[in-house]
Amino acid sequence: MEITVEETGLEVLDLRTDKAFASRHLNTRDIEAQMAGLQRLSKALVDHPETILQELVSSAVDLCGADSAGISIQREDGSDLAYWHWIATAGAYSGFLNAILPREPSACGLCLKRGHAQHFTVSKKFFDILGVEAPLVTDGILLPWTTEDTRGTIFVMAHGRTEAFDETDARLMTMLADFAAMGYRHQKQQARLIAQERAAAAAYVANELAHKINNPLQSMTNAAFLIANGSSDCDQKALGEGLSNDIQRLSGLVKELLSLPLGTSHPG
Repeated sequence: MEITVEETGLEVLDLRTDKAFASRHLNTRDIEAQMAGLQRLSKALVDHPETILQELVSSAVDLCGADSAGISIQREDGSDLAYWHWIATAGAYSGFLNAILPREPSACGLCLKRGHAQHFTVSKKFFDILGVEAPLVTDGILLPWTTEDTRGTIFVMAHGRTEAFDETDARLMTMLADFAAMGYRHQKQQARLIAQERAAAAAYVANELAHKINNPLQSMTNAAFLIANGSSDCDQKALGEGLSNDIQRLSGLVKELLSLPLGTSHPG
């Protein structure tokens, strides 16, 4: 059973069947400006992939004449109380960057369930349920996107105008949703590569430390053998001092080894 407006303060309508939205003809967007914006996003994806999601929501605000925009993802380890993560925000909702929201109630959840663009509004009741203060969403478009292992949404919002967007904006947002999927996937790939490089470097250091550990261990083994056999040729005081030094060296090396990332202590 889907959530209702009365229960949650959310109204989420499928754009495929929302006739009132389809009848809107509000805006004459500057096609050249839109193409220039998409070209900037394409360049950012190549030149500065680490900023692409923020560039994307900022562009969505400009290109759609929105008051706010955002991108959310389902958390991989999300619980019912911490399920949605807002990973990029712009406009009036900029302060909600990295917000963590519950699984329900959620317009994002409905959007992903339906798998198509949605028209939504958010009243005060929704924010009262969450226990936060934020500008009401009087008009909004919400679209789903998916990568190999992550699902998310991208959305634009107005906070006073009840008819801020039309189908022209919905079509543009469809392209931006594709950019969101590409940008997020690219960021994860970059993060994996960096992690692999760091792991390889740490494995090398671990291997070097393992070799260094052998030296004091060998000295300690020799000393232990002499003591166990009661050798009369050895100076017990000098032997004890040497053993103490070896223990200190070994302790320092072990601390270095333990400080390396988990999983690199035993390089293959």
